[in-house]
Amino acid sequence: MTRYAIVGGGIIGLAVAHRLRADRPGDAVTVLEKEPIWAAHQTGHNSGVIHAGVYYRPGSLKATLCRTGSAAMVAFCAEQGLPYRICGKLIVATEPDELPRLRDLHERAVANGLPVRLVGALEAAEHEPEVSAVAALRVESTGIVDFGAVCRRLAELLAQGGADLRLATRVTGIRRRAGGVLLETTSGEVAADVLVNCAGLHADQLARLAGVRPPVRIVPFRGAYHELRPQRRDLVRGLIYPVPDPRLPFLGVHLTRMIDGSVHAGPNAVLATAREGYSWRRVDPRDLWEAASYPGLWALARRHYRYGLTEVTRSLSRRRFAASLARLVPALTEADIVPAGSGVRAQAVRPDGTLVDDFLIVEAERQVHVLNAPSPAATSSLEIARHIVARLPVD
Repeated sequence: MTRYAIVGGGIIGLAVAHRLRADRPGDAVTVLEKEPIWAAHQTGHNSGVIHAGVYYRPGSLKATLCRTGSAAMVAFCAEQGLPYRICGKLIVATEPDELPRLRDLHERAVANGLPVRLVGALEAAEHEPEVSAVAALRVESTGIVDFGAVCRRLAELLAQGGADLRLATRVTGIRRRAGGVLLETTSGEVAADVLVNCAGLHADQLARLAGVRPPVRIVPFRGAYHELRPQRRDLVRGLIYPVPDPRLPFLGVHLTRMIDGSVHAGPNAVLATAREGYSWRRVDPRDLWEAASYPGLWALARRHYRYGLTEVTRSLSRRRFAASLARLVPALTEADIVPAGSGVRAQAVRPDGTLVDDFLIVEAERQVHVLNAPSPAATSSLEIARHIVARLPVD
């Protein structure tokens, strides 16, 4: 029997545990989560989109695992009776100078084997009557779901299958020993033959705790959301996205009709003042020092300072936030939106300031560390888990 310890109770950690129970039912699986609930951070604060895989470089892990992961997520939800909807989305060019980037995106989507179509303004309006578009990319396979509900169901299945699930359990130390590791936690010691680090916002810190020198640093970016007032939800039928800036991993402020019928707008992207900094008021001096002393952050800031200033301004001004939305749906005004919380993205940054644009999984002796798994990680989670488990040792 091999003993696996998974640190992190978001959708990646729970999916890895679920795959282990399916593929290696005779082995022992323990999941350690420092919060009192599952999916407390990135998974529980995202936009709930089942991404198709349009944006990602053909042949990359993101591209391959998103496409297969999207299908796997839909199949899982259908099998488990979890609500989901395949509604498709529009990626909208609002100005003629965006058309070359839209065509490039279409070519990338075709190379990734996705069902997409370039449509003109009239056909875009058939899908979204209030949209402003000179042209758009229609992505048929995009959907929506509640990823928090997916996590809760995964945890239920794991409990039924005999996994050891420990909420409110923080890892405070990791000691290597012959044939595995010994984890010191707030609920006692956990001996494991294999460690899988799915700690998200804290993944690089956990790797260092385990004696691994990660090639990147996690830099947290906060994204604020607004939502449309109930009486204005009819302005958006499904999902409306801008044409993204290819130099950045962020998709721009967009509109998403959620599985509960509400319409969320956002997120923007600003440097967070804590790894779990869901507001400007949440400041962690240690996290700030880690970020400020990292050369990669300063190199990143020099490269993208104009974009950063724009995002900070939009974060502080609801009027500017609404103006960004009005580029997509002109009928929207500042009076139509209200604040709806924030999420924090764990973005891996290299020492030279470049952003890691693919999933990054680092292996060490009897250890696997997931060091970069932002969007579309939730969509891809079941296939990321398959990819990780295939690489884990068996005693």
